[in-house]
Amino acid sequence: MITISGVNKFYGIYKALTDVSIDIAAGEFFSLLGPSGCGKTTLLRSIAGFETPSSGDIRIDGQSMIGVPPNLRPTNMVFQSYAIFPHLNVEENVSYGLKRLKLGAVEERRRVGDALDQVRLGHLGKRRGHELSGGQRQRVALARALVLRPKVLLLDEPLSALDKKLREEMQSELRALQKAVGITFVLVTHDQYEALALSDRIAVMFGGRIAQLATPKELYQHPLTRMTADFLGGMNFLSGKVTEKVGDMLSVETERFGRLRLAAAACGGRPGDYVTLGIRPERLRLLWDGEHADHELQGRVTDRAYFGETTHLSVRVDGLEQPLSMIETNTYGADDLPIGASIRLAYDPEAFVALADDEADDRIRRIG
Repeated sequence: MITISGVNKFYGIYKALTDVSIDIAAGEFFSLLGPSGCGKTTLLRSIAGFETPSSGDIRIDGQSMIGVPPNLRPTNMVFQSYAIFPHLNVEENVSYGLKRLKLGAVEERRRVGDALDQVRLGHLGKRRGHELSGGQRQRVALARALVLRPKVLLLDEPLSALDKKLREEMQSELRALQKAVGITFVLVTHDQYEALALSDRIAVMFGGRIAQLATPKELYQHPLTRMTADFLGGMNFLSGKVTEKVGDMLSVETERFGRLRLAAAACGGRPGDYVTLGIRPERLRLLWDGEHADHELQGRVTDRAYFGETTHLSVRVDGLEQPLSMIETNTYGADDLPIGASIRLAYDPEAFVALADDEADDRIRRIG
């Protein structure tokens, strides 16, 4: 549905986008994820027509959008601020964009009703914009965008103003809505958990470039770089020395985790090289008295944070430069461990990933 080819965007000497190329399928829920200033909103606004690329091409449904104004593109956009007219009621807000289509009163009412039913606001049609809650305003903004029946719906951090509980509820509703209407959604967000929960695929961006493009599971379990791994949730990092390379597998010697066998695709290490390895906190497991594992090591709790269903522990292990982070469900009593407690950790050698240097931009983009 969307083909972005070699897009660059300059603001004077500042380069906001560098050689961005992405194909987004029809009916896909696609997310642009990255920290502030990474270029994700500039790219979304370029798709919408509010920004013009300095070079490159953007095609929607096979047609180039270069030179096509926003109101003539088969897209609609939900802004972070929602931009609801406070003096109009819900029906008037939703029907606002239909006026230029001159559909007639009956067809206009039908389409407004259908759009409001899609977002479960049919009972609030006469309520004024200033009388709505944050979640209701967000639904009105979605209905106003969907009523025009775009081929692509663009979402600029639409849930960022909501509290945590409502944001999680709206994430579920947004995904269900996308499945129901079946059109392509492109979401901009800096919230990695939101992107993981909603998306079919995610493009992670840093410094105006695509660092990695993959499914949520692939991104989380097999990040290509330390920067991507660290941005997508917690990660423990350590160094290892490559002792052997056979085919696409590396043997890596580490200080406390022994010899590991890892896929070489991302880091490209050779015998004698030092490489960065990563393991997620939830892949480390606490061993209680009487429990044993094939692979374990000793540590001491240096910090803990209680999150209700889980406790996050920081564990100092002799020989490692940085404490290890691990997550335990409180069903098993991890919340009772005091700081200073001596513990044993179990780990799976296959849970480690080898990570490329963040500077290796060209090779990383080719892999992604």
